[in-house]
Amino acid sequence: MMKQMLTNSYLFGSNAPFIEELYENYLENPGAVEPAWRDYFDKLQNLPGAGSYTGPDVAHAPVVESFAQRAKDGSLHVSQRASECNEKQVKVLQMINAYRFLGNRWAQLDPLKRQERPVVAELDPAHYGFTEADLGATFSTGSFGVGAEQVSLREILEALRQSYCGTIGSEYMYIADVHQKRWIQSRIEPIRSQPKFPADDKRRFLERITAAETLERYLHTRYVGQKRFSLEGGESMIVALDQAIRVAGGHGVKEIVIGMAHRGRLNVLVNTLGKQPAMLFAEFEGKKKSDLAAGDVKYHMGYSSDVASPGDPVHLTLAFNPSHLEIVNPVVEGSVYARQARRGARGRVSTRKCSIFRKRVATAPAVRCISSSTTRLVSPRPTPATCVRRSTAPTSSR
Repeated sequence: MMKQMLTNSYLFGSNAPFIEELYENYLENPGAVEPAWRDYFDKLQNLPGAGSYTGPDVAHAPVVESFAQRAKDGSLHVSQRASECNEKQVKVLQMINAYRFLGNRWAQLDPLKRQERPVVAELDPAHYGFTEADLGATFSTGSFGVGAEQVSLREILEALRQSYCGTIGSEYMYIADVHQKRWIQSRIEPIRSQPKFPADDKRRFLERITAAETLERYLHTRYVGQKRFSLEGGESMIVALDQAIRVAGGHGVKEIVIGMAHRGRLNVLVNTLGKQPAMLFAEFEGKKKSDLAAGDVKYHMGYSSDVASPGDPVHLTLAFNPSHLEIVNPVVEGSVYARQARRGARGRVSTRKCSIFRKRVATAPAVRCISSSTTRLVSPRPTPATCVRRSTAPTSSR
C-alpha cells in the first residue's frame, strides 16, 4: 500500500516543477488555481511557522528575475575601491596577529645593543602590501586594545611595536584557551607594556635586583670555581617572583609550592624564601651539620618558611630538585594536591601552585603560574622578626 501511494503521489519528485508553478500562480492570484489546489495551499499557509515572522509568502519568480537582471546590468558587482579596502582591512588584522605571535622575536632585550635584532618579515607593513600612503588610512583594530575601534595604520603600528617589541617580550599565543589569551592581552595592550608603578615599588624593585646581584658577586668572589648555577643575567626573576607573590596576596592564598631547575635556585632560597646567607655559606664551606649518612648538592636543596603577610602567615615551599629536572612538575602538582586534600573543601580555593621553569642557558626566566593566585609577601627576604616559623624540609625528593 505504501509503495503504491509513493509511486502515485502528487508530491512525487517529477511533479515538483508543476506544483511550484501552481504555487506561484496561487501567490499572484488564488482564484487562478483549481479549488482543490487552492484549499491545499491555504492549509500550507496555516501550518506552524509558515509566515509567522516574515509575513505572507511572496512569489519567487519575480525575485529570481530581479537578481538575474541586476547581474546582467552589473549592479551587483562590488566596486574595486571597496574590494581593496576590505582586503587591506584583512591584512591589518593579520599583521596584528603576527605581532602577537612574533613580536617577542624583535623585542629590545639586549640593553647593550651588542647584537642586531633579527629581521622578521611578518612584522614589516610592506610584507602585507602597505605603503607610506596607507599610514594615514583608518582601519578597524578588532580585539587589539588600542583604545578605539577605528584608528590610523600609523597609530596601530606604533601601538603594536610598543606593546610587543619594547623592552618586554611577550609570548603567550601558544595558549589554547581564548579567554586566557584575552586576559593577557588586556594587561599588555592598553598600557603598551609600560606599567606605571609607584615610587615605593620602584625602590623595592631596585633593592631586589641589587640583593640578587650582590649575592651572585659575593659567591663568585668568595667561592671561586665552585659549581653554583649563577643567576647572572636573569636577576629580574627575583623581582618578578617577589611581585607575583605580593600582588596575589590579596586573594587570601595560604600556601605556595614552587618548583624550579638549578639555575638561580640559591638566589631564590636566600632572597625569596629567606634562607639565612650564613646557612648557604656553611654549605659551600662544608661546615653544615647533617644527621644523614649522605646528603645532596646545595643547588638541589629545598626549603620552606612561614612568611608574614598583610593577612595570615603564608607558607612558602621550594621543592627539592629531582635528578631529572622535568620531573619537578608532577612533584609540585602532587604536593599541592595533597595540601588541598588536607585542607578540605576550601583547599581547592585557598591553595595554589606555581611552577617556575628556567633553562640552563637562558638569560631571562620563564614563569608559569598553573593557577591564577599565589601569595603575598611583606618582606622580600624575611627576617626572623617577620617569620612565624622557618625550617628546612627533612626529606629529599630523590
